[in-house]
Amino acid sequence: MAATTRVGLVQLRSGTDPAANLAAVSAFAGAAAAAGANYVLTPEMSVAFVRDREELGRVAPPFAGNRFVAELAALANQLGIFLHVGSMAFALEDGRFANRSLLFSPDGALLARYDKIHLFDADPPGDRPYRESETYRGGDRAVVARAGALRLGLSVCYDLRFPALYAGLAAAGAEVMTVPAAFTVPTGAAHWHVLLRARAIETGSFVLAAAQGGAHENGRKTYGHSLVVDPWGRIVAEKPDDTDGVLLAELDLDLVADARRRLPALANRRDFSLSVNEDGPE
Repeated sequence: MAATTRVGLVQLRSGTDPAANLAAVSAFAGAAAAAGANYVLTPEMSVAFVRDREELGRVAPPFAGNRFVAELAALANQLGIFLHVGSMAFALEDGRFANRSLLFSPDGALLARYDKIHLFDADPPGDRPYRESETYRGGDRAVVARAGALRLGLSVCYDLRFPALYAGLAAAGAEVMTVPAAFTVPTGAAHWHVLLRARAIETGSFVLAAAQGGAHENGRKTYGHSLVVDPWGRIVAEKPDDTDGVLLAELDLDLVADARRRLPALANRRDFSLSVNEDGPE
């Protein structure tokens, strides 16, 4: 039997108070570590999920010297795990914020950071408008990072809808795609499972999706349903609700090579040009 790696996904209902959210992260990450997980992923906006830009100014200081980063690094060291904070906000020099994912080693060192590339600007029916680009500055760099045996491709929430990102991550060596998220209830119910399974199938990768869930202090409602999908698109673990808690799964990384041999879509990709000819062939 191939060796497996146990991972933990933390599902949260983050509020507006960083201290309370950090306490929840600590408790759930500790539970995952006690259950044998050596890698733990938390959702998007784990440290504070606030109402507006004004509140962000209160809870999202700059990255340099950030006290919340120091606490999370200490937690990774205390638990002896790879702690992957799905995302948290950091103030930038232009008055906006970065939506940034952080990966810590078991000794508390910062191994990787990734700024969410794709920003959600939309007017979803039945919900208030979202204008992430007014508040956040999108990143421009995709990131692959190693966490022990795991070769991670980093992404955040809305990135999930852009398959070219994941193809690029897989081409760069990623075998496990991470998707910390705060999906709304309508889009989650309609698209969450199918998009996560599609990204796994397209790249022959495991997909780990740690989610926010439930009714938040900021007035938003998120879908929950944290999920682990294997490289053949099978759901191997799911938290089937929007309550907070921990989801554990065993990853057999040999399944990545097997899926990519059985369906070599990555190897078969070709570059192409595009011709738009509305009058028919020449």
